[in-house]
Amino acid sequence: MEHTEHTLLVGESASVFAENMGFVAEDLTTNNSVNIFSQWLKGNCQPNYRKNVFPDPSKSCGPYKPRATVRQNTGAQLVNTRSHDTIGMIVLDQHGHLAAGTSTNGLTHKIPGRVGDSPIVGAGAYADSSAGAASATGDGDLMMRFLPSYLAVELMRAGADPSAACKTAISRIKRHYSDFFGAIICANTTGHYGAACNKVPGFSQFHFMVSNSESDTPLLKSVDCF
Repeated sequence: MEHTEHTLLVGESASVFAENMGFVAEDLTTNNSVNIFSQWLKGNCQPNYRKNVFPDPSKSCGPYKPRATVRQNTGAQLVNTRSHDTIGMIVLDQHGHLAAGTSTNGLTHKIPGRVGDSPIVGAGAYADSSAGAASATGDGDLMMRFLPSYLAVELMRAGADPSAACKTAISRIKRHYSDFFGAIICANTTGHYGAACNKVPGFSQFHFMVSNSESDTPLLKSVDCF
């Protein structure tokens, strides 16, 4: 966005563009990642995120082709609630400017070409200095369909307090996917903040840190999931 009029570039051409802009291409493979991949192959490529294909994606590595008859996916939830790695942040400066961001290592064993919620404006994070900011974490493939961060900010613009805005954003997703894994943090222009999360087995409370000019050290906060 600093060097083009576009908002998003993906795939091989995005890598070429990054190199042209000065980024150095590096091999990110490690001994640990090679071992994880090897074990995944030995385990018939489980877990994976294919559906309505043959051979059976729960038993085979493919290559896959589409099934003639579409079947509903009834597979178990693949997101590990104890190994999520999203780092989200909301910042309010002394001039009242708000910023929000989210960084993630991505979904393990994702299908090549998959785009997660972190780079999608309004999904992983959103900020408007005239209203508020929000940052989300969880099952991005589900959450990004509802733009929860954008929704929360618009609710704060309409007068909702941050906690209520966060809860409404989670509730919107919960109505369609009751067992999804996710949470969101919100803050408004006055520095008031809140958070909300969906309650699933192994995830009944969401923890986040708060820091301001009045405290020397960050404070650990938590919210009960619903």
